[in-house]
Amino acid sequence: MYSGVLDLPWWGYVLVTLALTHVTIAGVTIFLHRHQAHRALELGPVPSHFFRLWLWLTTGMITKEWAAIHRKHHAKCETAADPHSPQVFGLNRVLWTGVFLYVKESRNVDTLERYGHGTPDDWLERKLYARPYKLGILFMLGIDVVLFGIWPGVLIWGVQMVWIPFWAAGVVNGIGHFWGYRNFACTDASTNFFPLGILIGGEELHNNHHAFATSAKLSNKWYEFDIGWLYIRLMEMLGLARVKKVAPMPRLCAIRPAIDLDMLQAIVTHRYDVLAKYLKTLRQLAAEEFDQLRIDAREGRMMTRLLGEDGAALPALQKERLTALLARSEALAKAYAMRAELEALWARSSASHEQLVKQLQDWVVRAEQSGIRQLEEFSRRLRCYAV
Repeated sequence: MYSGVLDLPWWGYVLVTLALTHVTIAGVTIFLHRHQAHRALELGPVPSHFFRLWLWLTTGMITKEWAAIHRKHHAKCETAADPHSPQVFGLNRVLWTGVFLYVKESRNVDTLERYGHGTPDDWLERKLYARPYKLGILFMLGIDVVLFGIWPGVLIWGVQMVWIPFWAAGVVNGIGHFWGYRNFACTDASTNFFPLGILIGGEELHNNHHAFATSAKLSNKWYEFDIGWLYIRLMEMLGLARVKKVAPMPRLCAIRPAIDLDMLQAIVTHRYDVLAKYLKTLRQLAAEEFDQLRIDAREGRMMTRLLGEDGAALPALQKERLTALLARSEALAKAYAMRAELEALWARSSASHEQLVKQLQDWVVRAEQSGIRQLEEFSRRLRCYAV
């Protein structure tokens, strides 16, 4: 039986498989995701064509389809129109059969036309990469068999074929919207399900990505690591890539005496940090109020969690509990209501800049005159944000 060009020990085949699949993961996160879908960076012709060729060989995915489906996911996140939300379809379906949801959406002509703009449309794409026949993955099978022999080659090829359907279509789209920790209170259910983004190229930091979709860097906290960003920086140093945008880091200045358009723009720019600090303020106030209302620790933890949620989206029973709590505490009711008013400053609306500045001025005045220490301290911090 043919044994292949390379005769390796069993662990050698394992290492080769991990290396090959990691290149595929890098191609998905750097080329398809950050470069094509979100335009967070520019790639030179060498890495761009390499990733296109490699993904054609190892996944058979078409760039326009992938970018269009992912852009629609962001535009319609956690709604019935989201192509693969576990909040809609259930975790098991997305985790184990997410690839079929992808295939189904790839046949939606409206999705491709509306969200697939700006993707490659050259001769190679039309005549080779985007052809309906998965020729690339058959070539990859032949390459694996020639290099590693019949059975090792077929096994390595099989792992390559299931790697992206499971890890990207299943784990990232499933667990990344169901379980994990959240650095940012996005309106969707995105989570960071592991702080070390190595196995899936940084895509483990999914909440960070949804907070700043056009950022080329997915890590945000000091303890998070995004290996995809490491590769991008190496390519940038070699002149093969150019980063266009990364997530803004919060900047603070001296307390502003005037509440103006510059302050509004700073707050909108750093809105996720603003909201995170406000939720911390709300939790501190809740702890004091719970002591006065004689709410025990267990119920207090539950009520604190409810205070961080959108009341309109809560189930009926939880909504009743939250309403009853707010009726017992004027301070919590005021702080909870003012959170929604604060978020309205960066929500999509038809309000002019002048109207938004006036709303911000009114919010700050009411916070500083509320008689609630936590709100007063937060308002002073709010005056310090800078672009």
